[in-house]
Parts: sequence; structure tokens; C-alpha cells
Amino acid sequence: MKGIIVVKVDKCLGCKSCEIACAVERSASKSLAEAIHEQPAPEIGISVEKGGQFATPLQCRQCEDAPCMAICPTHALHRADRQSPVVIDGDLCVGCQLCVLACPFGVIRMDEDTHAIVKCDQCERRLKAGDVPACVESCLTGALEFKNMKELLDQKREAYLLTIERSAEAREL
Repeated sequence: MKGIIVVKVDKCLGCKSCEIACAVERSASKSLAEAIHEQPAPEIGISVEKGGQFATPLQCRQCEDAPCMAICPTHALHRADRQSPVVIDGDLCVGCQLCVLACPFGVIRMDEDTHAIVKCDQCERRLKAGDVPACVESCLTGALEFKNMKELLDQKREAYLLTIERSAEAREL
């Protein structure tokens, strides 16, 4: 089932361990010690941004009707099926950057070395192996979680029902 990376902003310390884990996952060596020396350096699909008194990781939200996919003239952005993440075929990307303009979250960017776009693919290889994305696994504070949509909706529904129950109890007092 399709999953989403859930961000709990109140738990993010801005440590950037998610960025490091992403870079290692995208590296040729899959080793931090070796990835540091790789040329070109591994591109990351997540970035921790600071905003006032908080920090938050930003990555592709894997839109159901992804505008980046719809606008891509070469079909370099695609997904295997409706449940799969949007991925990039760098060989098909012509660097037109239409997807960068179409992304409502501003999380797609151009790789200056390859002139192809870079975005989060939720660590597609890891998902196929039954693992969570590297950024989620590396998050020491639990600010990042990988949840399937049913689980997320069930939790939201449960929280809403609890709010209604508390409201009703408060009126009875």
C-alpha cells in the first residue's frame, strides 16, 4: 500500500541526520566514510529547512496526481503503479525544469553536475526490500515516520473521535 513520510515538526531538532542518511543511500558505496569522497557527491532528496523557531525536513510528498509527472515532456518522472513513489529516470530527463515549476512544495531541484532533476523517491529500493526510507530510519527523535495511508487515516480518525468525546465530556460538567 502507498506510504507517506510523515513529519512531526515539534520533534525535529534540525540535526540533518536524515540528509546524511539520504546521501549515503544514494551514494555508490553505501558507506558514509566513502560517500564523502565520491565525485560527484551524492545528491540528496531531502533537506532540513529552518523557519523561525523550528526546523523541518522537506521532501517529495508523492502527490497522487503528481503535477511534476503530468508536465514532464519526456516522461522521465513516472511511477510503476498508483501505489509506487514517483521516480526519475535521469537518462530521459532533458533538464527543462518544468517539474521544478510545477511542484507545489518546491522540493524538486536541478543537479548542477548531471543537469537532471533530483527528488525524493522514498528510497524505492529499500521499500521493495520491506525497509523504511533511510531518512526515517536515521531520525533519532522520531520526527520522521513512514506510514501507509490506511494507518495514517485510522490515526487521524481516532484522534478526531477522541476530540469529540472530550468536548462532549466538557459540556456535561
